[in-house]
Amino acid sequence: MTRLFAAFRAATFLFLFAASTVWAQSDPMDYDAWEKVATRAETAIEEGDTPTDGLEALRSEVSSYRDRLLGLQTAGDPRLSTLQSQLEALGPPPEDGAEPEEISERREELERQIAQLQAPLLRAQEAYSRADGLITAIDETIRSRETERLLQRDSGPLNPRLWAPAITSLFLPFEEIASEVRTNMADEEKRNTLLDELPMILLLIGIALLLLFRAPKLIDRLGAWLRAKTRRGTGVWSTLLSLLRLLLPTGGLLLIVLAATISNILGLRGTQIIFVLPLMLFVVLVARWLAAETFSSDDDVNTISLSQQRRTEARYYVNSLSWLLALNALFAYLIEIGEWAVETQAVLGFVIHLLCGLILFRLGQILRRAGPQAGAEALGEPGQLSFPSRLARLAGQGAMLVGVMGPVLSAIGYFNIAVALIFPTIITLGLFAFLLILQRLIRDLYHLFTGKPLDETQSLLPVVSGSVLALVALPVLALIWGARVADLTEIWVRFQAGFSFGDTRISPTDFLTFAIVFAIGYILTRLLQSGLRGSVLPKTRIDKGGQTAIVSGTGYLGIFLSVIIAITSAGIDLTALAFVAGALSVGIGFGLQNIVQNFVSGIILLIERPISEGDWIEVNGQHGTVRDISVRSTRIETFDRTEVIVPNADLVSNSVTNYTRGNTLGRLIVEVGVAYGTDTRKVEDILYKIARNHDMVLMNPEPFVHFKGFGADSLDFDVRMILRDVTKILVVRTEVNHQIVEAFKKEGIEIPFAQRDIWLRNPEALAGPPQAPAQSKDPEEPTS
Repeated sequence: MTRLFAAFRAATFLFLFAASTVWAQSDPMDYDAWEKVATRAETAIEEGDTPTDGLEALRSEVSSYRDRLLGLQTAGDPRLSTLQSQLEALGPPPEDGAEPEEISERREELERQIAQLQAPLLRAQEAYSRADGLITAIDETIRSRETERLLQRDSGPLNPRLWAPAITSLFLPFEEIASEVRTNMADEEKRNTLLDELPMILLLIGIALLLLFRAPKLIDRLGAWLRAKTRRGTGVWSTLLSLLRLLLPTGGLLLIVLAATISNILGLRGTQIIFVLPLMLFVVLVARWLAAETFSSDDDVNTISLSQQRRTEARYYVNSLSWLLALNALFAYLIEIGEWAVETQAVLGFVIHLLCGLILFRLGQILRRAGPQAGAEALGEPGQLSFPSRLARLAGQGAMLVGVMGPVLSAIGYFNIAVALIFPTIITLGLFAFLLILQRLIRDLYHLFTGKPLDETQSLLPVVSGSVLALVALPVLALIWGARVADLTEIWVRFQAGFSFGDTRISPTDFLTFAIVFAIGYILTRLLQSGLRGSVLPKTRIDKGGQTAIVSGTGYLGIFLSVIIAITSAGIDLTALAFVAGALSVGIGFGLQNIVQNFVSGIILLIERPISEGDWIEVNGQHGTVRDISVRSTRIETFDRTEVIVPNADLVSNSVTNYTRGNTLGRLIVEVGVAYGTDTRKVEDILYKIARNHDMVLMNPEPFVHFKGFGADSLDFDVRMILRDVTKILVVRTEVNHQIVEAFKKEGIEIPFAQRDIWLRNPEALAGPPQAPAQSKDPEEPTS
């Protein structure tokens, strides 16, 4: 458990380190002091006998100088770029040396000034490289020592010769504490001090007892009152009150420790050990809180899907682990202050490792059954795992593996590896539960402020919050598993330093500047598009397709300019990318040939506008209305209400029929046939009358009735008419057909249909061969 608090302390240090980096970089650089520090570091690395704590302190000192040197490199002198521009303006010196004396002197002066300004930068770069190398060497030394410590094999706890010394030294610290208490109580001066401080001691103990035993009931009453007053957000109050139940008892035990310290009856060892008790209680209460919130009997509060029986069992095992963690914290402290022998550490540590391993193995088995289908699997019904359930199953498998390996390694003497496996696994499971509780708290806060329950299947908030929490927990997780604070600060320093590309160093500040400028340009582009689309263009005479083309072109141009301005503002030199871009352009040209072709075709469509949004077109045998034209493809909605994505290259290179380009006029041809013998002039007059009387048919040009000719079964006519709106062609065709049928029926005109007569050459073949007449029997013929 000490590792967990070390992790939180390290995380706090990381925050302070990040906040103080800018201040450190602003300090003036003392190269004489840096030379002394670098020399001491090189000597310590060469000798190899410096303690690890000394190396860590030396590394921290070198790291602070490296931060200042990095600041000197990134800051630079603004006059340097001006001088270089002036030197470039003079041009290269002539090859024959025939240059005016005034220009030559000016060139030499500029080169001298540039060299003078570059000298501090070059010195800072050299010192930075030296500091970076020293830090790398120190880190390698510390890691090698840590590896040797982990692989160190001691006497196994199964050796019976270690049991007697272990049991003897087990009770030795407590006997010494009792002896010190008896000695202090026999001292008259300390008894008088105890009597003088007795009112304060009793007051502290009374407050502590209230916090330990009475405060939880008051918190429950407060929670009931808050739930009665608020209709929503009860999960928030429950979580906050559960944290309060966690802190108040710990505060009560701290008051008892303070009272025992004021009494002055505890000796040195007793005072040292008693301060571990609040830590032990805090560990137990935190574990109980995590178990109650993670494996709650309430389905609305529970974070991991398990049956009620498995939740109860999991809470029991987590509470047992909490007591083992508390005892391990006490034992680790006693070993650290030298109160126990090495034999006690091996034997007692193995007992704790064995119990932790058994509990981890059983807890892993429970977690492997997490999921909504826990009850459905027994019935043979498939279920779908949620992301927390998948993580719980993965954590369960890891817990089972560590539960077996940890005690085995401890039994054969690899005590340090067992410690590095078992307790980080337990703390990691606690961290995983804590993140799930925080994510549930975010969901409850959403419900509290919006009044609506969070639908995790349709909302992006759970995914975003989980990703942010996981990202924040990564440094803590690294510290739990043995990472040094220096390792994390090194990652931060590398991130600040950025990376070099050619002669250009790109730092996180450059990326941040690029992101901010591009975001501003993107927002302004979208606002300009919105203004054009909603306010400016509708008041002009430009058609809808032209308006769409202008808005789309403005968007592409705005984004392109935003990228260029953002790159320029960030100071990113793209000259070094010219060769790489030239090499990649060939591969991109072949690999993305179709995409580039469609992109160029989209630009042509937006500029030339042969088709526009809302046009009825026919392409590749598909009829539909153009709904959207982008730079890669065009979206067409067919009359079946399906979406067809057509590459822009097909619209540019293939034949496209646009029925509504410029206007909605279109021709309709209706074909009809009449029986032979019908008066064709009368038919013509009827068809003319029907076409001229329809509202959708134009009179200029007027309709035309075409007598096509003499068909096999009928006299064929067709009526050709121009419609006001060609999109109504099916409606008009249907109505005209109805009117033709009604008019022909009224005038007695027959609309023939195809008739076929079948002639058989030999119909007698259908009757089959003739049959012989049946012969009658002779009545006199005997029967057999």
